[in-house]
Amino acid sequence: MEEKIIVVDDEEHIRELIKFNLVKNGYKVECLENGQECLKYIKNEKPKLILLDIMLPGMDGYDVCKNIRSDRKLRDVPIIMITAKGEEIDKILGLELGADDYITKPFSVRELVARVKALLRRANIEPSSTVTSFGDLTVDFQKHLVLKNNEEVDLTLKEFELLQILIKNQGKVMTREVLLDRIWGYEYIGETRTVDVHIRHLRKKIEKDDKNPKYIQTIRGIGYKFNLGE
Repeated sequence: MEEKIIVVDDEEHIRELIKFNLVKNGYKVECLENGQECLKYIKNEKPKLILLDIMLPGMDGYDVCKNIRSDRKLRDVPIIMITAKGEEIDKILGLELGADDYITKPFSVRELVARVKALLRRANIEPSSTVTSFGDLTVDFQKHLVLKNNEEVDLTLKEFELLQILIKNQGKVMTREVLLDRIWGYEYIGETRTVDVHIRHLRKKIEKDDKNPKYIQTIRGIGYKFNLGE
């Protein structure tokens, strides 16, 4: 079955380049020119993934991302941000707003397709049916549901995957490099900051005090370890 991917970019040649290569790899692609078109389109048809340019006319990619992540029906749609900017702050801001990945123009088409495949592969994996509870948290791996004090916690796909892999390796130190490989599905070069951003976001949602976390512990210079908090 073809998986529908939305490409949102105001540059026609970029849209056509991405569409040509994704279609060649078996995906169904819809190209849109701006953020308003994107939000209108996905209200009627939920895509499998969105490739979203940051520098869009009118509503920029950041605002589009925020709108998608605030919609309960769409919040789990994987988003790859596309930007011509190389500044670290632009990449971090996109991740903070809920983007799953980013790629900077000019980009290798081969790398873009690899990232799309990796993200879709992770999104399509059937989770374990196990439900586990500890402290004030309950996690249902099958339903991708997290409850804190019996209230649902809104997590992005990547945040849930991070929590899942940390819980299933409870007590074991997970390096940033391993987390990148296991969750993002390809090798970043020196971009372990991606993990730190997602961990910080996750802590704010599940910890009572994200500055003094009980569950997700930092192992300085190495990575993270999950503690049941008992």
